Amino acid sequence: MMSDILMTPPPPIADARAATSTIGGRPLRGLTDILDALDHAARTGEVSVGDVLTEIGIRSFAPLILVPAIILVSPLSGIPGLPTVGALFMLLVAVQKLMGRPHVWMPEVLKRRTVGAERLRRATGWLRRPSAWIDARTHSRLTLFVTRGANVVTLLVIAATCLLIPFLEILPMVTSLFATGISFFALGLLARDGLFTLFGYAWTGMALAALWWLVSAAT
Repeated sequence: MMSDILMTPPPPIADARAATSTIGGRPLRGLTDILDALDHAARTGEVSVGDVLTEIGIRSFAPLILVPAIILVSPLSGIPGLPTVGALFMLLVAVQKLMGRPHVWMPEVLKRRTVGAERLRRATGWLRRPSAWIDARTHSRLTLFVTRGANVVTLLVIAATCLLIPFLEILPMVTSLFATGISFFALGLLARDGLFTLFGYAWTGMALAALWWLVSAAT
């Protein structure tokens, strides 16, 4: 049924009712909590995609889109192959949410992909200050842009962006631009914050314009 594929928006980040996964029994309510979860996963020499799934939770669709997006915004985006892996991960999460699946499935070959724990901790440290600033300003608003129908459109845009990212991997800063747009979208979905959804559309539009300019200048 059509209602099965429509995304039910989660409660705001700012509310204690946030129905996301937990770390140490504490719900993930914002970017800082997600960075804490990544640091918690980075306790050994290597962190796999499977470790991140375990830490965040397979029912937490918006956080599972947000995690690879913010990683691709960080300096880790320069690791060869990571933008493609991150885009594939986000694509699978978005498509499965659109299909109405109750939890996320990932192929074993993707779950086994790893990144060094020390590199991940450096990336989360790099993201701490902007994440705290964003968390302090995120709350439920402009809910017209986070209705069920609006969320379906947002997920489709995320999926389309993820299909584009692997072709741009030779341009790390460009992939980070598009990952920033996805981060805004995921924050809007997680917090029911329509302002961040609008930021996502505006940022993605600017990223497409920048890509068009780069292609035109090269030809």
